[in-house]
Amino acid sequence: MKIKVSEKYSAVIIELKGNVMGGPEAQEFHDKLHELIEQDKKNVVVDLSDVKFMNSSGLGMLISGYTSMKNGGGTLVLARATEKINSLLVITKLITIFDHYKSVDEAVESFNK
Repeated sequence: MKIKVSEKYSAVIIELKGNVMGGPEAQEFHDKLHELIEQDKKNVVVDLSDVKFMNSSGLGMLISGYTSMKNGGGTLVLARATEKINSLLVITKLITIFDHYKSVDEAVESFNK
């Protein structure tokens, strides 16, 4: 898994690429979120468009990130989940926890409501 971070308007976009399976990358993701909270950047969009596969550790990483942001007074939303990842979120009922959007722009716009 690769992590790419960029900023757009009032949000931070974290693009995940490849297979999301926890491990050292999960720690990198976790550390990045805590860094953003410390910098008072509390609107985070996780772009899942380039995620090929996600296992339970990957889901755990997203749940942990969601909880960290929420506890830090921020918001973490998902964008552009592929059909495969979306069905995984439905099966695990995580679709009811995460706000998810069809595009990154839509997700960024959600913070202004």
